[in-house]
Amino acid sequence: MRKSVDVMADNVDLPELTFRGMFLGMLLTGIFTASNVYLGLKVGLTFSSSIPAAVISMAVLRLFAKSNILENNMVQTQVSAAGTLSAVIFIIPGLLMSGYWTEFPLWQTFMICLCGGALGVLFTIPLRRAMVVHSDLAYPEGKAAAEILKAGSVSHDTENDNSNAQNNDGLKEIGMGAFLAAVVNLCTAGFRLLADQISWAFAVGKAVFSITLGLSLALFGAGYLIGLAGGIAMLIGIILAWGVFTPYFTTLVTPKEGMDLIGFAASVWSSKVRFIGTGTIGIAALWTFLMLMKPVLKGIKELISSNIQNRDLKTAHRMDTDLSLKAMSILFALITIGLLGTIYSFVTETSFSSGAIILFTVIGTLLVLLIGFLVAAACGYMAGLVGSSSSPISGIGLLGIIISSVVILIIGSSQGIFADPLGKKFAIAFAIFITSIILATATISNDNLQDLKTGFLVGATPWKQQTALIIGCIFGACVISPVLNLLYKAYGFTGVFPRPDMDPTQAMAAPQANLMTTIAQGIFNSNIDWNLIGIGIFLGIVVIIFDIFIKKFRPMWSLPPLAVGMGIYLPPSADEPLILGAIAAYLIHKYLKNRAQNKNLDAAKDYIKQHERRGVLFASGMIVGESIMGVIIAAVIVTSVTSGGSNDPLSLVGKDFASTSQFLGLTVCIIAMLYFVRRIISSKF
Repeated sequence: MRKSVDVMADNVDLPELTFRGMFLGMLLTGIFTASNVYLGLKVGLTFSSSIPAAVISMAVLRLFAKSNILENNMVQTQVSAAGTLSAVIFIIPGLLMSGYWTEFPLWQTFMICLCGGALGVLFTIPLRRAMVVHSDLAYPEGKAAAEILKAGSVSHDTENDNSNAQNNDGLKEIGMGAFLAAVVNLCTAGFRLLADQISWAFAVGKAVFSITLGLSLALFGAGYLIGLAGGIAMLIGIILAWGVFTPYFTTLVTPKEGMDLIGFAASVWSSKVRFIGTGTIGIAALWTFLMLMKPVLKGIKELISSNIQNRDLKTAHRMDTDLSLKAMSILFALITIGLLGTIYSFVTETSFSSGAIILFTVIGTLLVLLIGFLVAAACGYMAGLVGSSSSPISGIGLLGIIISSVVILIIGSSQGIFADPLGKKFAIAFAIFITSIILATATISNDNLQDLKTGFLVGATPWKQQTALIIGCIFGACVISPVLNLLYKAYGFTGVFPRPDMDPTQAMAAPQANLMTTIAQGIFNSNIDWNLIGIGIFLGIVVIIFDIFIKKFRPMWSLPPLAVGMGIYLPPSADEPLILGAIAAYLIHKYLKNRAQNKNLDAAKDYIKQHERRGVLFASGMIVGESIMGVIIAAVIVTSVTSGGSNDPLSLVGKDFASTSQFLGLTVCIIAMLYFVRRIISSKF
C-alpha cells in the first residue's frame, strides 16, 4: 500500500509534468482529435475528451512506479486541450465551401490552430483566479474529472484512515455509471436499438409546436452537476424558442413540399430562431465580460503581485503560481508574430496594394486579439454554467463571423476592393479565416477553465497545467491539419468535392461551417436578416435587467442570461436532459435535507454530503461511459468507411424500427434515471 500524501501541500514532492505523461498524452491526442474531427464534420457534434483521457491515463500510468493523481491530471489536461481544439472544424471548411481554397494548406491550418489555441491558454491565465478560485460556478465536467481522478488515486485522501475503502466505493459508483451509460450509448449510437431523442409536433391553426426529448444519460449527469439556476434559465430559453418564436415564424413561412411538421419546425428554428439565440448569447456574453472586468483586473493585479513576491521572497503557494509574467510576455509576443505572419501570408495571395495588405493584416490581428479575449471570458463562463460539451461554441462562432464580416466590409469598402468580384470572394474568405482563429481561442478557453478547475480540486500546480495545455495545443494542431485533408480528399464536403466523380451522399455535412459561410456571404451580399439578431439582443437586455432585479431582492436567486440564450440556441435534445438533471439534483438535495431533519441527525450536513457525493460520482461515471463509447463507435465508423463499408456498421435494425426504438429509448432512459435517483437516496453507502 502506498503511503498517503497530501497533494494540496505546498511542498509536495510528486512528479507532475513528466515525459511519459506527455508521450501518453501525444498518443491519446491523435486518437481523440481525429475522432472529434470526423464526428464534427459528419454530424456537427464533438465530445469532450477530458474525462475519457483521465480514465485511460489512470489505467496506463498505474503500471508505472510513482504514478500519481497529479501526473494523471497533466495527461488529462493535455489531451483535453488537443481534443477540444478540433472544434475549429465548425468554421474552417468554409474556406473550401466559399471556393477560396481547394485544399487545406498544412502550415496555415496548423498556425490557425496553434495561434488560436495558445491564445486561448494565455487568456485563461488571468481568468483563473476570477472564474475558478474566486467563483462558485459549477464547472460540471471539471468537478466530474476531479472526482474520477480522486477515486482512482490511492493517495489523495489524507483526512482519515478509510481513504482506500472510500476510493473503492467511489470507483464502484463511477464504474456502475460508466457501464450503464456505455451500454445505453452502444444500443443507441451503435446498434440503433434505442432512439437518442423523441420528437412530437402539432399544429394550432398555422402555428406549429414541436417538443423534443433528449435521451442522453451523459447530459443528464452533467445537468445534475450544473445547479438549478442554470437549468431553469435554459428551460425558459426552450419555452421561448419552441413555445413562442418557432410557432410564430411557422405562421409566416410555407413548408417545402413533402416536409412533415417536425421537420418544418426544426427548419424554422434552425434558419430563424437560432439567430435570436445568437443575439441573446452575444449581448449576454458582452454583459458577462463587463461584469468580469473587475475580478479579471483583480486577478491580473494578483498575478503581477505574485510574480514580484516570488522574485523577492518566493512566498507564493505552489497551487497559486501561474506562468510568470516574463513567460506570458514571451508567449504573447510569439503568438502575435505568428498571427501577423499567418494572416499576412493569407492576404498576400491577393493582388492588393502593399498598403491594403498591411492594413488587412493589422486589422485581422487586432480582431483576433480583441474578440479573442472577449470570447475567452464568455466561453469560460458558459463552461462554468453548463459544462464544455454543452456550451454553444458554434454560437460564439456565429458572433465571430458576424463581427469579423462587418468590420471587413467597412474596411474593404474604404479600400474599394469590392469593385472587383474577386474582392468580395476574398472578403468572405478572410472573415472565415479570422473567425477560425477566434473560434480556436474560444474553444480552448471553454475547455481550459474546466481543466484548471479540475487541477484546483486535485492539487495541481497551475503553471505546469498551463504548460500542459500549450503542449496539447501543439499536438492537436499537428493532428488536425492532415486529418482534415484526409477526410476532404476521401469524402468531400457538402457542395464541394476534390474530384468530379465523387458520391455526394458520402460527403461530410460540416453543418456549422456551411451555416457560417452562408452568413458571411449574406453579410457581403446584403441579404442577412438583422432583425432576428436584434430581437435576440433586446431579449438578452430584458433578461439581464430581470437577473439584476431578482438578485437585488433575492440574493440567492439568479437567472443567468447566457443560459437563457443557450436554451434558445442549443437543440432541445441537448437542453432537456441538462434541465432534468439540474431539477433532479435540487429535488434530491431537498429530499435528503428533509430526511436528515426528520431523523434528527446531528451530522445532517455530512449525511447529505455523503449521499450527494454518490450522485456526483455516478453522474461522472455516466459522462465517462458515454464519452468512451462514443470514441469506440467513432473508431469503428472511421474504420468501416475508410475500407469502403457502411456509415452505420454496427446497426442491427432498419429504418422501419424507428417507432419501436423511440419507445424502447424512452423506457430505458426513464428506468436509468430512476435507478440513478434511487442509488443516491439509498440509506446504504
